Amino acid sequence: MALEKITQVSGRGVPVPGDDIDTDRIIPARFMKCVTFDGLGEFAFYDVRNDEEGNTRAHPLNEERYAGASILISGNNFGCGSSREHAPQALYRAGFRAIIAEGFAEIFFGNSTQLGIPCVCASSDDINTLRAAVEADPQVEITVDLNEKVVRYGDNSVPCEIRDGARSALVNGKWDPIQDLLDGSGDVAQVASGLAYMSGK
Repeated sequence: MALEKITQVSGRGVPVPGDDIDTDRIIPARFMKCVTFDGLGEFAFYDVRNDEEGNTRAHPLNEERYAGASILISGNNFGCGSSREHAPQALYRAGFRAIIAEGFAEIFFGNSTQLGIPCVCASSDDINTLRAAVEADPQVEITVDLNEKVVRYGDNSVPCEIRDGARSALVNGKWDPIQDLLDGSGDVAQVASGLAYMSGK
C-alpha cells in the first residue's frame, strides 16, 4: 500500500509557547499504560491543561477559539526529554498534522516524521509574528509547504527549514519504514528463499 505523499499541510493553528517542552509535558507517564496508542490524544498536555482535581486551567488548548486546530506552534527544543514515542502519537491522535517550532529534539523529530507529521523550523521572530496573527484571528489558515519550504498564512509567508532526509521521505511517501518493509515483502520473501538457514536446505 503506497503511503500518502505529504507535500503540504493546511489547517488552523494553536500557539503553545515556551522552550524545552518535554515529552513528559506532552504526555504524562501515567497515561502510557496502554496496549495501543489509541485514546492518547485526550491526555495530550494533560497536566498543563488541568489541575490536580481535573479542572481545566487557562491554556490555549482549552480555548474554544482554537478547537480543531491541526498545526501546533511552539518554541525551541520541542519534544526534548525522554525518547517516548507516545508523545508524537498523542499529538497525532489529538488531531495535529504539523508542528512549527524554533527547533526540535532529535528523537521526537524522527518519531514524528515516521507518523507523517512534518516538524518544520522557523526563526523566533517569524514564529512570534505567526503566533500574533493566529491569536488575532484563530480562523486564519496556515499552510506548511514542504516543496517550497515556506509557511503561508493569510497574505503572509515565512521561510521554514526541515532536514533534507525527512523532507524527502515525506514528499515521496516514504516516511513509514514499517510500511516500506511491508511493501517490499515480495522481495524479502525472494531473498529469504535463497538463504540456506531459511529454506532448511
